[in-house]
Amino acid sequence: MAKAFVIDVAKCSGCYNCQLACKDEHCGNDWTPYAKPQPMTGQFWCKVQDNVRGTIPKVKIHYISKMCGHCRNAACMDVCEHDAIYRRDDGFVIIDPEKCTGCKKCQQACPYDAIYFNEELGIAQKCTGCAHLLDNGFKQPRCSEACPTDAMVFGEEEDLADLIKDAVVLQPEAGLGPRVYYKNIPGRFIGATVYDPVEKEVIIGAKCVLTGGGKEYETETDSYGDFWFRDLAETEFRLEITAEGFKPLVFEKLDTHNDINLGDVPMEK
Repeated sequence: MAKAFVIDVAKCSGCYNCQLACKDEHCGNDWTPYAKPQPMTGQFWCKVQDNVRGTIPKVKIHYISKMCGHCRNAACMDVCEHDAIYRRDDGFVIIDPEKCTGCKKCQQACPYDAIYFNEELGIAQKCTGCAHLLDNGFKQPRCSEACPTDAMVFGEEEDLADLIKDAVVLQPEAGLGPRVYYKNIPGRFIGATVYDPVEKEVIIGAKCVLTGGGKEYETETDSYGDFWFRDLAETEFRLEITAEGFKPLVFEKLDTHNDINLGDVPMEK
């Protein structure tokens, strides 16, 4: 059996506890044979990435905690010519600090930028899954233990099957089979504020119909004149806005490869 992480992005509050706990565990501590001390700066074996999307005032933010995926088909292992990278029985991929020659080939091969180079020691370093803690009876690595919202769940991959079935991995096209899974990564959005330029008031209850990618979505403007279409696929959409007493508005070829804030949208009577 192999260990895995499942991270629910919808539950992550961006508190950075996982990142801070990782630094606390590894900076100034020598956990040979799994890892030499992590430098105080420049390395984040567990790193929280802020994702700010849209433009003011239509802005959304979510956080993704990133670390080594301990991949089934680990590219770092394939390129290491010194047998310095190996896989434990629990699936964790380890860089042996005593065997690493500092050639940096593993760092170059990792598409997740999860491997760092320690200039002072001349070795590659990354997340170990806190293997030293697991070997001493601890049930979790420091990052998942420190998560206050249970956004990060750690355990046996088979035991986490119900969570993993609805999850995705980052950069699946790399074909490496990482064992860090993510749930509820938000899709793209389209948003705007609809208003009457003559009365200088927002329009409440305007019907908004979005079509594209073989699907149709419908919503209405709220008490602030705002509407949102969330979790959209990356494709082209057609948007039609109608309201009683106003001329319909149509937006063609809205490309959601980026989030779209249409801003303040006036409707004519």
